[in-house]
Amino acid sequence: MTKYIPVTGLAGVITFALFTFMAFLVAEKMSPTIVDDPTPVITIAQTPDISKAIPRVKSLPEKPPVPQPMKPSVTDVEPTGTDYDFSVDVPRVSTGGIGDDIGPSFTMTDGDARPIVRVDPKYPIDAARDGKEGWVILSFNINKLGEVTNIAIVDAEPKRTFNKAAKQALRKWKYRAKIVDGKPVEQHNLSVQLDFKLDA
Repeated sequence: MTKYIPVTGLAGVITFALFTFMAFLVAEKMSPTIVDDPTPVITIAQTPDISKAIPRVKSLPEKPPVPQPMKPSVTDVEPTGTDYDFSVDVPRVSTGGIGDDIGPSFTMTDGDARPIVRVDPKYPIDAARDGKEGWVILSFNINKLGEVTNIAIVDAEPKRTFNKAAKQALRKWKYRAKIVDGKPVEQHNLSVQLDFKLDA
């Protein structure tokens, strides 16, 4: 009996140790598992500086106004060294052999057409500058209204220099039509000479 006492004590110690170990295992299973959840890292994005992102638009200087082209001015050419008179000599008019050559008064045979408006031709600037003189003989008709028609150049000296000016002037002339039996009639094949002279 006495020899079984140590064995019984050892068995008790082992039994206690087993119970203790089992209790530890049960307690470990029942204890909640704590999961180490890492704290999420929150990254705060920096708001971009709009003033730096958007380029500044520089105001362009206003363009200067475009100058409008100037209208050309016509300057009369004045010959140097000599004072010229650009007036045209009084023309001499002949009525195809009827009547006399006339002077400034334009006296014509009674009944013939009489000038009531006479426009002197303009002296061409180029001719005046070059010191050119000359004359133009023109033929024309007078209608019943006293208007000059059918103007033509008969002769001229120098050729073509004064033709245009002479025709333009004669076209503006006005006549009192010739009267026959109390009625105006047309006159044909009349002629006039316009002289172009520079008086010093």
